[in-house]
Amino acid sequence: MTGKPGMVDISGKPAVLREAVAEGFIRLKPETVKRVREGLIAKGDPLNVATVMATLAAKETPKIVALCHPIPVTSVKVDYQFPDDSTIKVSAEVKAYAQTGVEMEALTAVSVALLNIWDMAKPYEKDEEGQYPHTQIASIRVVKKVKKVKHKP
Repeated sequence: MTGKPGMVDISGKPAVLREAVAEGFIRLKPETVKRVREGLIAKGDPLNVATVMATLAAKETPKIVALCHPIPVTSVKVDYQFPDDSTIKVSAEVKAYAQTGVEMEALTAVSVALLNIWDMAKPYEKDEEGQYPHTQIASIRVVKKVKKVKHKP
């Protein structure tokens, strides 16, 4: 271990199809989740905004995560589920033909989607003192990673 930061040399690796899926959760007040579902957030639809920003974030990951390789992202799909009345689950699937995996891109997409949901929902989450006692982003993780050793068509 040198202690010096540096990118891993992937020059000798072939480009193959890489996929990764990440997920994360945001806990909000049940009334806020209801507003999201019914399209009653004053700033607009947080899920649409989060999808656009998650896609942008996946493509821009090397600008956010210092030692990530810039890779040609070919697909970003963002999905939302409501596991209960106070939780939104965000999933992001990222694909690329690349020499290295896309886990960081999927994690970045989920993280940015969750932050955008928080930003758009925050007026409904604050208590009397302006704090967020119920709001929480949690359990961001990679749930699937695939490397398909078939070359680009």
